[in-house]
Amino acid sequence: MEKGKNKEYSRIIGTYTSNKKGPLLFVTGGIHGNEPSGVKALQKVFEELEKTKPEIEGAIVGVVGNKIALNVDQRFIDKDLNRTWTIENVEKGEKDTQEKKEMFEIIEVLKRYPESDFTKRHFLDCHTTSAATVPFISVQEVNDNDAWAHKFPTYIIRGFSDIVSGCIDHYMSRTGLTGFVFEAGQHTDERSVENHEGVIWLALKEACKLDLTQISCFPGCVDKFVQDNAPDQKTFEIIHRHGLEDSDEFIMEPGFENFQKIEIGQLLAYQNGKEIRSEWDAHIFMPLYQSQGNDGFFVVEEVEV
Repeated sequence: MEKGKNKEYSRIIGTYTSNKKGPLLFVTGGIHGNEPSGVKALQKVFEELEKTKPEIEGAIVGVVGNKIALNVDQRFIDKDLNRTWTIENVEKGEKDTQEKKEMFEIIEVLKRYPESDFTKRHFLDCHTTSAATVPFISVQEVNDNDAWAHKFPTYIIRGFSDIVSGCIDHYMSRTGLTGFVFEAGQHTDERSVENHEGVIWLALKEACKLDLTQISCFPGCVDKFVQDNAPDQKTFEIIHRHGLEDSDEFIMEPGFENFQKIEIGQLLAYQNGKEIRSEWDAHIFMPLYQSQGNDGFFVVEEVEV
């Protein structure tokens, strides 16, 4: 529904099932309000599912993350929703910020799909980045998340949620779901929607035994991600996080892209007027090129699987 220049979002984008026993695939988009790509991709997926009615095992549910922030194209309103899912916040039950209200609404949706109703429960959280990037998976190494992530053809980052507190994938994992975060590309890159759509279709294939040839958009809606946009699979681990305080003035040097190689001594950024130079021969990850956020950048290195 149009509302001025903005859109008003419903919490549930869509649900689909063939009424056959099987897993749950719980997909979230727009956890950050300036990242609508996952929502757009989910809308396309559910339109196709309703059009072609393919057989799947279990069910897929698509959920909007930060509705209010999406309405105004802003990362968050009061506090980053992807830093809100701490054990303390969930246990206290307080709804004193807009993001806590959003979090508890999403939790209530998930409660409608209890573990007892499914053979397994998977999650997929869809994001984009402020810097240019190839698509990549961010996975927490708990449960069988890592093995699940390696079924998908792109770069894989381990350990982000172990460093950054309150992420939604940390909540999903500790409540027994298997899954990962998928970063599809830069916020404004049209390929980000292609990549989100592609990974959702692949997740439906892997989790819910969807025969991709049953959908009318195949192979294009999958190949745009797998063959055109995704790099060959590599695995990286985070070796450093450059965190920021709300009061810090931080300016990233222009032109950095995710996974770009950096060298010892290279100028990376300015913080409160002081130079920040690399202490590593490694790769830069998630350089901050937006006004909101408390992670200046990360440093990662490739590892053997």
